[in-house]
Amino acid sequence: MDVKVAVDGGRAADELRSLREWLVADPSLRGRVRLEAAPPAPGTLGSALETLSVALGPGGVATALASVLITWIRRRSGGVTLTVRRGDGASFGLKAPSVRELSPQDVTELTRRLSESLDGPGTHDSARES
Repeated sequence: MDVKVAVDGGRAADELRSLREWLVADPSLRGRVRLEAAPPAPGTLGSALETLSVALGPGGVATALASVLITWIRRRSGGVTLTVRRGDGASFGLKAPSVRELSPQDVTELTRRLSESLDGPGTHDSARES
C-alpha cells in the first residue's frame, strides 16, 4: 500500500524536498519514496511538487515512516503541517507547533498511533497487537 504525504505551509515544495531527504536517509525507507508533481497550472511553466508517495510493506516500514515524520516536523519552524493519507482515504495530520511541545512519552505514543494508522485496519498481526 502507498501513502501520500503532503506539506502545507510556507515554502511547501522546499519542505517536501527536505522531508524526502530525511525519509531516504532511513535504510528501511530507501527506494520507497517518490516525489509527485501536480500538472502545471494554465499559464505556468512546469509543474509544482504536490506530495510524496511512500510504499509501505512488512518489516516495520510504517513505524520507520512515522518516526521520521515526527522527528522531521519537530525540527520545523513556523506553522508547517503534514497530512498523511492512506490509499483508502483515511488521513492523519501533524502540526509543527503542537508536535514540538510534546513530552518524550507523548512523542512515543504519537509515533505508535501514527504507525498503527499507517498500517490501516486489519493489517496488524497478533504479535504486534499485544
